[in-house]
Amino acid sequence: MLEVKNVKKDFNRRIKTWKRMKDFFAPKYEKFHALKGITFDIQQWEKVAFIWPNGAGKSTTIKAILWILHYDNGKIRIFGKDPLTEREEIAKQTASVFGQRSQLLYHLPLIDSFNFFRIMYDIPQDKFDERLNKFSEKFGLKEFLDQPVRKLSLWQRMKWEITASLLHEPKAIFLDEPTVWLDIIAKKVLYEILNEINKKENVTIFLTSHDLNDIENLCDRAIIINKWEILYDWQLEDLMATHANKKFIRYKAKDTLQREEIVIDNDAETVQKTLKYLFENKEVEDVKVENVPLEDVIEEFYH
Repeated sequence: MLEVKNVKKDFNRRIKTWKRMKDFFAPKYEKFHALKGITFDIQQWEKVAFIWPNGAGKSTTIKAILWILHYDNGKIRIFGKDPLTEREEIAKQTASVFGQRSQLLYHLPLIDSFNFFRIMYDIPQDKFDERLNKFSEKFGLKEFLDQPVRKLSLWQRMKWEITASLLHEPKAIFLDEPTVWLDIIAKKVLYEILNEINKKENVTIFLTSHDLNDIENLCDRAIIINKWEILYDWQLEDLMATHANKKFIRYKAKDTLQREEIVIDNDAETVQKTLKYLFENKEVEDVKVENVPLEDVIEEFYH
């Protein structure tokens, strides 16, 4: 579905000398590497998390893939097509949601935005009605269709941004911080919708997010980048199994108010022995066995 081969992008970054006149009349620049030969492939149906610290090249990579930004060297293909020469064809098969940028018509009623997308993507009326009803009911927003976009709250607007991106049945969706304004319930609905279209419609999901719940609920594969290079590209489950070498057992004993925590090695035998000991020697009312948080696992790659 997506092929990224040795993509490079450099910027000229202005050097400040704090001598205002000199900086103005004779500015100096240094080359800044935004991408240093990034290479990866994504197959149709995959659900991939693109994980990064700020300034690592995440936004540059997404913009290069969608041809919002010109890259210097390398090769990008989406469904076998070149974003440089076949951008219109790619747009018909892809969708994007940027948490900080809107695609809705700000001063017009929502239904006008959706009708605009219906015409732009040449969506049959019956298919358009079916998908719009489906997503608006799931998000509980059907009564807002006649309201101007500017009168919606941020979390309402974000739900409609996601709905708009799915109307033309894309085969791949690029999500950049899609849950930034969503409440807990809306996030769960979004997870259900995206996992459903991934399974039933074979839609590829490419996600960037600082919300680890998004990653754990939506993705099977993780690509971790830092300092403009890929540090890790493997299954999310294997990432946890390889780097999460501890487990937390949190339990509450009878007649106590607080939970106690035990940190143990992450292997089945140790877990079994620890649980057996607790139930034989403590009056346990409740117990939970948890992995190391994904955030802690990922942090290891940045040191």
